[in-house]
Amino acid sequence: MRYIESMNCRGAANAFSQIATLLELHNEDPEGARAMHAAARTLAAFGDAPLGDSIGTHPLVSSTFLELSETNGSLYLESLQERTPEGLLEMLRVPGLGPARIRALHEGLHVETLQELETAARDGRVAGLPKFGARTAARILKGIADLRSSGAYVLWQHAHAEALRIREVIAAQDGVLEAEIAGSIRRRNEVVGDIDIVASVSGSPSMVAMALSQIRGVEAVLGGGGRSLRLRFTDGVIVDLSCVRAHQFTLALWRATGSSAHVNAVAGRASELGLTLANDELRDAAGEIIAINNERDLYALCGMSYVEPERREANGEIEAALNGEIPGLIVESELAGALHCHSHYSDGGSPISEMAAAAQQRGLGYLGVSDHSQSNTYAGGLSREAILRQHEEIDALNESYEAAGVEFRILKGIEADILPCGRVDYDASVLDRFDFVIGSIHTRYGMNERQMTDRVLKALDDPHITILGHPTGRLLLTREAYAIDMEAVIEKAGRVGVAVELNADPHRLDIDWRACRIARKYGTMVSIGPDAHSPQGFSHLELGVAIARKGWLSAQNVLNTRSLADVLTFARARKIPGSLGWPENDPALVSTHHGTRGSSQVAQHR
Repeated sequence: MRYIESMNCRGAANAFSQIATLLELHNEDPEGARAMHAAARTLAAFGDAPLGDSIGTHPLVSSTFLELSETNGSLYLESLQERTPEGLLEMLRVPGLGPARIRALHEGLHVETLQELETAARDGRVAGLPKFGARTAARILKGIADLRSSGAYVLWQHAHAEALRIREVIAAQDGVLEAEIAGSIRRRNEVVGDIDIVASVSGSPSMVAMALSQIRGVEAVLGGGGRSLRLRFTDGVIVDLSCVRAHQFTLALWRATGSSAHVNAVAGRASELGLTLANDELRDAAGEIIAINNERDLYALCGMSYVEPERREANGEIEAALNGEIPGLIVESELAGALHCHSHYSDGGSPISEMAAAAQQRGLGYLGVSDHSQSNTYAGGLSREAILRQHEEIDALNESYEAAGVEFRILKGIEADILPCGRVDYDASVLDRFDFVIGSIHTRYGMNERQMTDRVLKALDDPHITILGHPTGRLLLTREAYAIDMEAVIEKAGRVGVAVELNADPHRLDIDWRACRIARKYGTMVSIGPDAHSPQGFSHLELGVAIARKGWLSAQNVLNTRSLADVLTFARARKIPGSLGWPENDPALVSTHHGTRGSSQVAQHR
């Protein structure tokens, strides 16, 4: 929820309703939940009217009403949201699936995403739960289908998984030569409304499209005709399918990938050169078809550098391609380490040793453990005593790697809360113990833009902060970004030598690709952090890199493509008087490298 400057009754009703729902989800304070629901209904009736006198006598209602009136926010709501797995918040969007059932599914099957829930409903695990059964599993599947068919957006990772499944089905049909995913999925948009697939076929494209509309799982043809159809599958997935002849496939895939503004701009450029782009064919001035074997051919014929699918948003890439100024983009193999993960010391689910093993399996050479700090009590924030125990364990693990000749190192980090006053929640004597510090906001999202911006700008003055964590606080589809002037924050971060995080958790992707462009503009380093709470969480890095590419970032823009030695120097630079930013000319750092996963310099800096 994003709070407005002055809370009105509608906004307050929304906050009360969210608190009630989350209390039910966590099976806490049933009397309080009922009172909050009643207060929400009462407030909603007043619409956009300003808040008046407090309603209700329940202590939770009274305290929440007072806090909303005075601060436009609720610490209690924020704490409930922060300790609720993001995937469970997403499940609340499914029609007919209430908080009590979501809690039972989470506790009984450990499902945390819509995709996991759908799989469990299909394979019989949901039906096997006490008080569920086959009918309930079917209703859950129908609710997910209804959500999809309503046109509601879903996270990229869920849409991509569905698109892969459907592409494989289509590619296996008679008459289909190949099939590829296009549209916003191929452009790596954070959220996706529908799926676009282009198929190269033999024979008549219209006849093959008609046959594909009859394949198993297709419930209805919603529109289109001829070679292009809009299909709805029984699980609610909407697919825009285009069938084309083999020689048209490259241009059809390019066109369906979009964006429409990018496609129109390139078509305009082709026209300036006497070429015509129409009907998924490129023709010269004499009307002859020009063979296009791949998308690079198209851009070359238009006198442009190749533009990767992620960048096709008509956001400056056309001009850059015409001028030969398209920068190279980061690839995942260039990540040398990761600097944001949680262990069982706070709210992670695995020991540090298991998280480190997962990072090594991913090909990384260092891992920053950054559990939550003491203010974050609902996420098991670390006391000073817990920090000492954790550091002893990290030292022992690093010694074991060195003894075994393993070039891997665990860094001592912390995700410290940025308090409303702009301080972080440990003093200098504690912060000095860490190799790096991530400063993040986890409370008081309801500040207005000036207050929140000032809060973060003040925090950036602390020389201990290395990385600004998930800088806008958004949770895709469930919580809007808080009000903040990101350009001012990113500019100052670059100026004082703090990296901003691209949090790669699929529910966050924060900063987004637009803010990555701002970071590149100001030369501000970006850290791609998996925010992994389990070994599986390191898979987030793939999507994080995709968003960085969409934001035009190269390896040189990303902190954790650097060697271990360079990352440590970056973290320490701010603590040295007169030393800010990146020490590019330091002779001791000529070893800085990109493109090497793992660190050949680990041993020198233990």
